[in-house]
Amino acid sequence: MTDAKSFTPLVILSWTCQIAAAAILFQTLFFKFTGAAESIYIFETVGMEPFGRYLSGVAELIAGVLLLIPRLSWAGAALAISVMLGAIASHLTVLGIVVLDDGGLLFVLAVTVTVCSSIVLWLRRASVAQLLSRFRN
Repeated sequence: MTDAKSFTPLVILSWTCQIAAAAILFQTLFFKFTGAAESIYIFETVGMEPFGRYLSGVAELIAGVLLLIPRLSWAGAALAISVMLGAIASHLTVLGIVVLDDGGLLFVLAVTVTVCSSIVLWLRRASVAQLLSRFRN
């Protein structure tokens, strides 16, 4: 059983962000892997259909799984940030904020995953520092 001390506000914040980011990443996988018209349109527009769609889907799947593993949540957050920065850049340079009359939903979801993952990475920075210290010695 977990004691009450382990449920600090920062732990709750981290898990809330981890679950929110993973849920968004997992939800969008269906559209990427089934070849939904919106996904095909997006990746054709950026010149990466179909390989970019599949590659980003696999990266998002891995990031989502890692976000839910406490010891590796920092790695999932870093991967999610990397993928989402590409998505945000695509929206800002090629796609536009609104894609196929979605009201900007995909852009907002990408920003949300980036913010949540950034919070996780910051809160789990001790894990990253510990890993990096192993390589310095």
